[in-house]
Amino acid sequence: MRIATGILLIVLPIAFNVAFAALAARFSYPDILRRPTREVLERFRAGGSSLVLLWWAFAMTAVLLAPAAVLVAGALTGADATLVATGLVVGVLAAAVQFLGLVRWPFLVPYLARESADPETSPARREAIEIVFQSFNRYLGVAVGEHLGYLFSGAWTILVGVAIVQSAAVPWWIGVAGILIGAVLALCSLEFVGGFEEHGWRLAGAVTPFAYIAWSLWLVGTGVALLFPL
Repeated sequence: MRIATGILLIVLPIAFNVAFAALAARFSYPDILRRPTREVLERFRAGGSSLVLLWWAFAMTAVLLAPAAVLVAGALTGADATLVATGLVVGVLAAAVQFLGLVRWPFLVPYLARESADPETSPARREAIEIVFQSFNRYLGVAVGEHLGYLFSGAWTILVGVAIVQSAAVPWWIGVAGILIGAVLALCSLEFVGGFEEHGWRLAGAVTPFAYIAWSLWLVGTGVALLFPL
């Protein structure tokens, strides 16, 4: 179990960051989301089926967090059982909401892009397409994928960090690092909450990319520590 857990914790952030970098290069993601809807759909349509598959692969990287959470729970022997079980549930929830936030891209957005380009589509229908696109961006993208995704990922990281401190499976300082990184991720989940709903909290928006880099390095470090215990 230690070997499987260590390998998955290393593979997960690598797969996530490779897919993210590919989307940034091919689709200018996430900056493209700040562009007008018609431009986004035109760029998406121009990317063809390979871009759709790339979005599907990116969504699948979120799914990997679920088995990772299960394996981590089994590997942290000696930690409080209730704490470990809670972390498992929160980790699976984090995987689920991040997947739901991303899965609109390989399944809903292709349809909207095709309908938007259809010469027989009326101006009123194109306006409706824009409203649907932006509504799903706000609901699945911001509320479910980002807000709940960051919140549950941060909470899972904190819980795992505390469990690591209690367990002898991984050095305690990795647990402390996890607690700090998880707290920052949870804070980033407030980017579009309350008074920040319309334009976003600039501080959280600036910190989030660095928080995810730190989170990725923490996952890899935890995986390496499991594979090569001191």
